[in-house]
Amino acid sequence: MATILIVDDTPENLAVLNGLLSPLHRVRAVNSGQRALQAAASRPRPDLILLDVMMPEMDGYEVIRRLRADVATADIPVIFVTALDSSDDEEHGLSLGAVDYITKPIRPAIVIARVRTHLELKAARDLLRDHNRSLGEEIMRRMADNLQIQDVSIRALARLAEIRDPETGNHLRRTQGYVHALAMELRSHPRFAAFLTPHHIEVLVKSAPLHDIGKVGIKDEILLKPGRLTPEEWVIMKTHSRLGYLAIEQAEQDAERPIEFLSMSKEIAHYHHEKWDGSGYPEGLAGDAIPISARLMALADVFDALIAQRVYKGAFTLEKALSIIREGRGTHFDPDVVDAFFARQDEFVAIAARHADADAFPGISPET
Repeated sequence: MATILIVDDTPENLAVLNGLLSPLHRVRAVNSGQRALQAAASRPRPDLILLDVMMPEMDGYEVIRRLRADVATADIPVIFVTALDSSDDEEHGLSLGAVDYITKPIRPAIVIARVRTHLELKAARDLLRDHNRSLGEEIMRRMADNLQIQDVSIRALARLAEIRDPETGNHLRRTQGYVHALAMELRSHPRFAAFLTPHHIEVLVKSAPLHDIGKVGIKDEILLKPGRLTPEEWVIMKTHSRLGYLAIEQAEQDAERPIEFLSMSKEIAHYHHEKWDGSGYPEGLAGDAIPISARLMALADVFDALIAQRVYKGAFTLEKALSIIREGRGTHFDPDVVDAFFARQDEFVAIAARHADADAFPGISPET
């Protein structure tokens, strides 16, 4: 049964309406505006309110204003029941949010019909609201599932490169953390703020693990060579950035619609070996011509390579790695990115320690 709240300061009117509606509905009756507000906010919440206008202390107009101002009662439909029968009075009541206007003396058939109509409308609105809420929750669940699948797919693809080069270990997790740290430090910098929005930072961090996906196309005798590469081998090794770019571009073309993280992944894979002074590869880009995503990845990648032990080199001490990064300011790296790195130096060390491979970072520990 629906719950109806009747508000009228005249006992006779309350008795008439109560006798008319109680056989069909659960009826609550109060005789003042203040009690009406209390009853409307209590359980069971009314499905409909029949409200007198002319009451002492707080009239019906003030009652409906307060009902509409409270989020808990704002959606309860209100029908004015009053002796005021001018069109101006009716217009005023409706403008305040009443759904209907019944004049006294009441006619039972009219009251019952209006009440039934507005209860049916409210039930329909409630059903639609609940359906929309359920639909929204289902959409959120599916989006979360899709994002999880996307994240797992990204990591699976990135692992292809890692499997080919097992000594990189947790390199993906570390560089992802480094890129996030740099982005958070630079997000309010005038040169970076327009790009490093919260959404772009999220996409950037998600894209970072694919930076070396092109290494799957490099032969083992070059990729895993335990020593310095010959000039000819180095030329081949450098093609991994182009190979990564082409692989992700093909994935983009196969997609039915643009996928933002693929676009940024392609950018990072292609350009993260470019240098600020133009001496990098594959295009020899310089300065701001290098995408911001690639500039952040460049420093993250180099720092991790310096402090990690690889088949072709030992791990540098933290002090040596910091010195190399500092020397690369304005030549290898964007100067502002280097400044951001040193502002977050402790965070970089903590990330390296958190995702350290066994015996990889002799100069770094959680206490460093």
